[in-house]
Amino acid sequence: MTAFKRISVQQTADMINSGEVTLADIRDQISYLNGHIENAIHLHNNNIEQFLADTDKSTPLIIYCYHGNSSQQAAQYFTSEGFDEVYSMDGGFEVWRSIFPSA
Repeated sequence: MTAFKRISVQQTADMINSGEVTLADIRDQISYLNGHIENAIHLHNNNIEQFLADTDKSTPLIIYCYHGNSSQQAAQYFTSEGFDEVYSMDGGFEVWRSIFPSA
């Protein structure tokens, strides 16, 4: 089984700009509604099974949370669910927002 990889906010932005990726935001609903990376899917307990069923597991998956800690556990979970290429964004949305304030 391939383990997930940790990537920086800038590497995340580069991947978004260079091709097709799936972005998953695992923060709480209010935080997501107050700002998230464009096209990010808000993942929570009520939609995770549907996400697993509907998402192309060959498309790179980038997971982020608040600070980059919880996303590592989530990334490990998605590798165990058969996703080929899974990334946890170091620094989370707080660092993303400091670099890209329009988010």
